[in-house]
Amino acid sequence: MKKPESNRSILLGAAFLMATSAVGPGFLTQTTTFTQTLAASFGFVILISIIIDIGVQMNIWRIITVSGKRAQEIANEVLPGLGIFLAALVVLGGLAFNIGNIGGAGLGTNVLFGVSPEMGALFSGLIAIGIFLVREAARIMDRFIQVLGFLMIGLTVFVMFQSQPPVGEAIIRSFIPETLDFLAIVTLVGGTVGGYITFAGGHRLLDAGLSGMKNIPEVNKSAVSAIGLASIIRIFLFLATLGVVAQGLDINPENPPASVFQLAAGNIGYKIFGVVMWSAAISSVIGAAYTSVSFIKTFSPVLAKYEKFLIVGFITVSTAIFTSIGQPVTLLILAGALNGLILPISLGVILLAAHNKKIVGEYNHPKWLTGFGILIVVVMAYLGGYTMINQLPELFS
Repeated sequence: MKKPESNRSILLGAAFLMATSAVGPGFLTQTTTFTQTLAASFGFVILISIIIDIGVQMNIWRIITVSGKRAQEIANEVLPGLGIFLAALVVLGGLAFNIGNIGGAGLGTNVLFGVSPEMGALFSGLIAIGIFLVREAARIMDRFIQVLGFLMIGLTVFVMFQSQPPVGEAIIRSFIPETLDFLAIVTLVGGTVGGYITFAGGHRLLDAGLSGMKNIPEVNKSAVSAIGLASIIRIFLFLATLGVVAQGLDINPENPPASVFQLAAGNIGYKIFGVVMWSAAISSVIGAAYTSVSFIKTFSPVLAKYEKFLIVGFITVSTAIFTSIGQPVTLLILAGALNGLILPISLGVILLAAHNKKIVGEYNHPKWLTGFGILIVVVMAYLGGYTMINQLPELFS
């Protein structure tokens, strides 16, 4: 049996893994872009997304922990072949996210060195591959990213105070919005708990040997903490951007989050943001590639044997697609939206497993969590279908 201190470390690690997977370049770009278009009413979108995120996270993490199985293994027990289908969806969403992350790295190098986002993305893709192949460098990079993560939080809080946002209006519009945007809701939920992201922490718990009903209370706390951490950063960034928007300043559409930091904190803030953006993007590239490949490597010993080459190939394809297409801001929003479309399917599979005694044994899933989960599946399926038909095409028009 693991010592309590060991369990706390594992649970905290899972929470941070999920939160840092969510808080990447797409997260920053989506938040600033939608704040610019929705103003204070974006607070309502954040509130709704937080509620949905908690429901998704608690359902998925509990079932993974109780069953002691990864998501694709659970899906295959629900229905033979369903795990392969789920893995394909997650890999597709992970690829979309990785293309967006590569684009974020390109935006970061554009801020720092003035090179084109496409050229910066190509350089960053090569760096990401090198970081993965050299394990010691990856370990050093992980430490470096943690430091920059705290720097990003600190800088965002600083920018929030500098921009002097209308906090009172933000609070009111968080409950009584003037404008509703389904694409914003789908994108935020997809960018926080969609696709591979919500499974990253749950799988981390299994890798650390933490499973079983006895750990449910701690898993609940870890799941909520992960959403809380990501949400706090989202709120700070929303308020910082809202302050800039309220002043009537023009935000650069080619790099919205960097523009916000520059307008509020000057050129130093702009350059520091470039470092944080690039570092967060590289971290997300590696995390998305690794987690996506983990969904397919269990299907064959051959895939497991060549896992490293699959990850390198995943990063290479992501980089090639971005450098061919460009449009980093559009891709970062699209990535979140695609993962929002995957969410109803992945959560639906987990809810079916929650009441299958062959998978969960004697565990009884709370009725309120099941009902909440079903509501989320229905709402996200509707919103996802609506945005696919009516709003996503406008991104490329």
